[in-house]
Amino acid sequence: MASLRLVVPPARVVIVTLWAGSLWAVGYLVAPVLFATLADRALAGMIAGSLFSAQAWLTFICGALLLLVLQADRAWPQRRTCQKLVLAMLVCSAVGFFGLQPFMAALREAAGASGVMEGGTRTQFGLLHGLASTLYLVQSLLAVPLVLKSR
Repeated sequence: MASLRLVVPPARVVIVTLWAGSLWAVGYLVAPVLFATLADRALAGMIAGSLFSAQAWLTFICGALLLLVLQADRAWPQRRTCQKLVLAMLVCSAVGFFGLQPFMAALREAAGASGVMEGGTRTQFGLLHGLASTLYLVQSLLAVPLVLKSR
């Protein structure tokens, strides 16, 4: 009888899988479905904003853990490349979360019940949203080589 052998992937593979999968699921599946499904775009935006905030914190946790794991794995030949990718992804998330999100939240608060897509805040919010979306896209694209190199 053949023995059943459990193959445990390296910690870096598990962390990268969680991180990249959550980035792609939230940004390119869940958020678009919210806006396509909910008639109230303000509600969809509020829920999506909460999801992106949770995603940012998951990014910081996964990024920090991955840097620790990579630091300990000095013999692995892809270590330096993966460290650079992780740092670039963390910068994208930090700029979006700590740099752009507070301004977007302030615009939402200032707009009140009328919403950010009405009146003078529309252009400013659209610009900030576009920058945040671009950073998220860059982070998502950087996750592709990170996934491929983490194996």
